Amino acid sequence: MAIDTTDAAAAEPGALITVDGQVQWADLLMGPGTGYWIAAEGITGWEELPALDTSDADRPVGHGGWPGSQWAQPRTVTAQVWFAPASGAGPGEVLASLRALRAATAVRDEEQWLAVRLHGETLAVRARVTQRVVPTDRQFLTSRLAKLTIQWKASDPRRYEAAQRRGTVHLPQPEPGLSWPLTWPLDWGAPLSLGDLAVDNTGSAPAHPLITFVGPCTRPRLANRTTGDWLEYVLTLAQDDVLEVDTAEGTVLFNGTASRRHTAASGSAPEEAFTLPPGTSHLAFRADSGDAQLATATVTWRSAEW
Repeated sequence: MAIDTTDAAAAEPGALITVDGQVQWADLLMGPGTGYWIAAEGITGWEELPALDTSDADRPVGHGGWPGSQWAQPRTVTAQVWFAPASGAGPGEVLASLRALRAATAVRDEEQWLAVRLHGETLAVRARVTQRVVPTDRQFLTSRLAKLTIQWKASDPRRYEAAQRRGTVHLPQPEPGLSWPLTWPLDWGAPLSLGDLAVDNTGSAPAHPLITFVGPCTRPRLANRTTGDWLEYVLTLAQDDVLEVDTAEGTVLFNGTASRRHTAASGSAPEEAFTLPPGTSHLAFRADSGDAQLATATVTWRSAEW
């Protein structure tokens, strides 16, 4: 078992942030020490709970109702920002700052990281800009100052820690057994691998992991002993074959291209329902057969907050 708490991705969310109060949207840094100040009103929609959909039902006879499931709606984040180029900046520098703002808040189909640091903690969501309001009044023309509004919408309302965590586990390997000549007390040795992995979600919201099985093994299975859920696929992975299960997107890709979601075994949890709840989850990697030294399961996740 190996745990790696570093993020191997080149674009780690909030990589440009250095002090509290800074906000990074894609490659644009706002807040203290930049030409984009966060106004006194600050940011709304960040620490608030997102709106909730519920399946509550009223009692037909009697007071109250029955509580149902609650599902969070997309998160809307709004920031009041002063466009404030450095004192003494020439027209060219002011225009460059304005063009950088336009480029960062352009209309895009794909989501990008929006990261905020408060009290030493950096959290991030994947979002898109849905509104940019820049008042082009006399103040903006004469003093180059403008109090603008930027709004984002995050389809996944959970906020994630910046550091990505990763753990890898092999199939169980038995203990080496007794050594001759026998001596008392008998020592059977320690197993080389238990096939178990403990992963920590230090946040308050369930996190969706990315699970990568690497062969050779037959019928790979990853069980979460904490929740009782498991994922299992009826197929054989040859050496270096890769089966990637994205539980957030609900995809199961064989060697990065072909879908193998249809190979899920009976009783296997829907991919989207396989989550790491807050706290420690105890995972177990098993297979009907496989090379205990080469076959692995890798779990990649970020702790999640509401």
